[in-house]
Amino acid sequence: MEKKTIAVVGLGLIGGSLAMALRGFEDYRIIGVARRQETVDYANAHGVGDMAATEATEVIRKADVTWLCLPPQGILDFLETYKNDFKPGSLVTDVCGVKTAIVDGAKCLPPSVDFIGCHPMAGKEVSGITHAEGTLFRNAHFIITPRKGNTAEHLELMKRMGEYMGFRDVVTATPQQHDVIIAYTSQVMHVMAAAVCDDPDLFDCKGFEGGSFRDCTRVAALDVPLWTQLFSLNAPALCKVIRTLEDNLRSYRTAIESGDRTKLAEKLEYSAARKRQMNLEGPPRGDSYKPEG
Repeated sequence: MEKKTIAVVGLGLIGGSLAMALRGFEDYRIIGVARRQETVDYANAHGVGDMAATEATEVIRKADVTWLCLPPQGILDFLETYKNDFKPGSLVTDVCGVKTAIVDGAKCLPPSVDFIGCHPMAGKEVSGITHAEGTLFRNAHFIITPRKGNTAEHLELMKRMGEYMGFRDVVTATPQQHDVIIAYTSQVMHVMAAAVCDDPDLFDCKGFEGGSFRDCTRVAALDVPLWTQLFSLNAPALCKVIRTLEDNLRSYRTAIESGDRTKLAEKLEYSAARKRQMNLEGPPRGDSYKPEG
């Protein structure tokens, strides 16, 4: 019996790692798609999927599953351009770190094509296919954002692919819930790292960096075009988180400036206790946003 096909469109760090991690999954062959011939040649030479090609239309027309591993605007443009080329009855998904805009963009697809947004919570400070690795997703969270009308078969397929790639768990959320939470757990961390690196004394600190400084600023060397799109597409949620952070920083500054060590210790104990609770079990979540599997 002929194998089914999983297409991975975009063979950068995430797409390349997906294509590697999915090799051998059930009865599927993995075909990567990239615009540049050099990327395709590298993929074919290094086992990034079963094969790779530059022609997207031919691949997605026969793909039972299509993963869109492009920058946010690239995903939206691809959906609009190829909306009538996806195989009827197939599943289309994406890896974008913002979900509301992508799920809205997927409304252009015909009813015969099932779209389920997802966000693999994994990455590196570097990009490109040469940094891809099949173990990138091990022990990471796999977030999916189903929409009304998704088939049970495709939802189960998403979970099986997540398990096969080594994700720790599958977390289900609405696109709006995802974007609000990811603004806090990911995007504002990148903003903080970038802001710390804007300090005029940054280069005078060489030789004095401790582990906490390196951890805090690690993600500041980010992919500028990608994160510009991610921040812009999630601006309302991200700006709300930044305002809360500004208030919290101001509160700490006020406590330190006051010279009241008792008040400062109380604030530190409150924050430390919340972090310890998060490490042990995490705060309870609502029924609509819960780990599964």
